[in-house]
Amino acid sequence: MGDAATVGGGGGCCRFAWQVLRGGWFMIPAAFLVMAGAGATYLYGVYSKDIKARLGYDQSTLNLLASMKDLGANVGIPAGLLAEVAPTWVVLLVGSIMNFGGYFLIWLAVVGKIPKPAVWHMCVYICLGANSQNFSNTGALVTCVKNFPEARGMMLGLMKGFVGLSGALFTQLYYAIYGNDSTSMILLIGWLPSVISIVFLTTLRPMKASTHPRVLNVLYQNMYVTVGLAAFLMGLIIAQKQVQFSQTAYIGSAIAVIVLILLPFGIAVREELLVWREKKQPVAAPTDIVIAKESKTLPESPQTDTQKEKEGATEEMPCYSLLEHMNREWSTQGIPLLPVIRVAEDGRLVKGEARVKENELEKEMEQAKLSSRRRRNASAITGTPSGH
Repeated sequence: MGDAATVGGGGGCCRFAWQVLRGGWFMIPAAFLVMAGAGATYLYGVYSKDIKARLGYDQSTLNLLASMKDLGANVGIPAGLLAEVAPTWVVLLVGSIMNFGGYFLIWLAVVGKIPKPAVWHMCVYICLGANSQNFSNTGALVTCVKNFPEARGMMLGLMKGFVGLSGALFTQLYYAIYGNDSTSMILLIGWLPSVISIVFLTTLRPMKASTHPRVLNVLYQNMYVTVGLAAFLMGLIIAQKQVQFSQTAYIGSAIAVIVLILLPFGIAVREELLVWREKKQPVAAPTDIVIAKESKTLPESPQTDTQKEKEGATEEMPCYSLLEHMNREWSTQGIPLLPVIRVAEDGRLVKGEARVKENELEKEMEQAKLSSRRRRNASAITGTPSGH
């Protein structure tokens, strides 16, 4: 109820949802999902036996396909060159098309939907599909590192961690959706990463580098979620080796995995809610600012107590009133007068007459300082106070 009241009515909810989708915090879990779909190359051992059995390949042909898969996965120059001249969404779109095209053609060949392709055709298909992960890496990882430069080390570690978990994630989803049909694994790794990249095409984009004080705290929370997800997957895999899971059990475990994957989105929504509240807070009225200006020290002259009291009374006078007062006091002692600028009643600046020029005033001030210094020296020699 408190969060709903903070966001407001229907219009406020729509604006808040738009802020979440376009905010920088939402980009972090979106990038995690994209990277989680970029590890299909680790699953080659799961479906390679179906390629061998359905297409009649021997082990040397499987090794050739594996080499072409590794070649495609490690040649990232095309993705880097495209990222230099195109926006991030183009990089992700090209990667999703390559991923779906490569693995979908392999699946069609394995299930017999198309005539048996030549070996070099299969090499091109698998190289194309494996090379697509470089486009996902470039679009998601590079963009997030640029947007969060102060936490780039932790960002790199988390995103690469999701790439490592992708094989286990795909396996759990495959068991829940397709059962034990290993040929469907090829179809799954063909359409799922492509859908994820297309969904977050506009989410992953360059933004102003974030210097938010809560960045590291948020990334630590995401790290705890990631470690928990990894521990849960490890325990789940061990349990599935020891106990025969039913299809219902596979679906339940897949739902638990999906919930853990989506927890970073909850963290992002919470942070955007804090930002929303900060924007809604009223701005405090500015306080009055008092500027004090130091005045140059003037030559000391013998003064009585009455004169000192008068001088003390002028400390809070405006600048022009203070100069007028000093001129009146100094005129009785033969000290040259200062030029006075004051504000008339109609707002005009009025300049008083000066009896000496600026260089003459400086000369008189130097002479007064010299006379005062000589009197102090003489009093120090004779032991007589300088005031006598």
